Amino acid sequence: MCAAPLHRIHWTGPDGQAASALWRSEAGVAAHQKVVLADDTMPANTAYKLACEGTALLWQGDFQNARHLLQALTRRLEPAAGRAGGKGQGKRPKHQEANSAGQAFNQHRQKLAHRARILGMLLIPFEADHTIPLRRAPDVKQACEEAYGAGTEPYVASLRELLGLIGAHEWRKKGVEVPAIRGRIHAHYGVFSPVRGEYVDLVAKAPLPPGAQLAFDIGTGSGVLAAVLARRGIAQVIATDQDPRALACAHDNLRQLKLDKQVQVIEADLFPPGQAPLIVCNPPWLPARPSSPIEYAVYDPDSRMLRGFLAGLRAHLSPQGEGWLIMSDLAEHLGLRGPDELQGWIKEAGLQIVGKLDARPHHPKTQDASDPLHQARAAEVTSLWRLAAA
Repeated sequence: MCAAPLHRIHWTGPDGQAASALWRSEAGVAAHQKVVLADDTMPANTAYKLACEGTALLWQGDFQNARHLLQALTRRLEPAAGRAGGKGQGKRPKHQEANSAGQAFNQHRQKLAHRARILGMLLIPFEADHTIPLRRAPDVKQACEEAYGAGTEPYVASLRELLGLIGAHEWRKKGVEVPAIRGRIHAHYGVFSPVRGEYVDLVAKAPLPPGAQLAFDIGTGSGVLAAVLARRGIAQVIATDQDPRALACAHDNLRQLKLDKQVQVIEADLFPPGQAPLIVCNPPWLPARPSSPIEYAVYDPDSRMLRGFLAGLRAHLSPQGEGWLIMSDLAEHLGLRGPDELQGWIKEAGLQIVGKLDARPHHPKTQDASDPLHQARAAEVTSLWRLAAA
């Protein structure tokens, strides 16, 4: 994933003169064409009306009041968010359930996109060094530098994105405890954090192929699975990724875990050169189009990474080697992938299934009946597919 391209945003200043600044958006949102100045005197209803009409609000007042306004805009969006389907519908045929789940998924994403568009209309000015020239503004220099890099000139970004940067910075500092690696993983901004531990536990307990002293970790992300393999005693692990942020993140985590001599992190599109007796891949689980660069950790358009891994696996496996594919079946429950489609791709790639380990996720959404995707999440199973050449 590359940094979002920089464009300029334009507005009319309080003196009537034209003004402009760089526009930053990690979500890939285009620079707003209609921008007005806003401050503490603007009523929330007026701000909401302008945002719904496509007019962005460049904040000039107290920073904490901007946060209050964002909360007020959020409350105005809540009635439109809807609720999960009604009760007493009876049990539907399987194909209708899948279709209904797929519709719920698409509607859910549309609502999230609408919410992001409206809330993203509240903008904050920044100086070149990432300071915010507003009253009671916090020090966000480090959080912004981690996401944007060194500043070059003043810029504008959405308050909603800034709050996401601050949250990611705090998560990066705190890290996530991963028992299987006897340490913590600190995810960089834009890199998926291993907060769902079931897939990590599957890699930690699956039986290793005999004599596996070399392993490839394809699409390493934070480096957590490479660290698990190293902790399990594999002498050499080669971890690949093509996202610069993921490569930097994996380097940092493996160095902090003192595994950087055992694990080599390299830039590659899927496989490194050569063969290995164990090749592990945890691709994005949902075959849908990301709406922002950050979502590439969750969505795999047309299952490109999944199918690329399967298509190339056999050529990179040593004799009697195994490929471990870690996947959730949430896509099947949402009707985004057919129930036998994955097994068909495995067979087409000249592979056979030699084993499979399953785990139920335990994240809070599996218990949240108000989640529009609750039915699919409650049925979800995460699996480690042990694959070998047919």
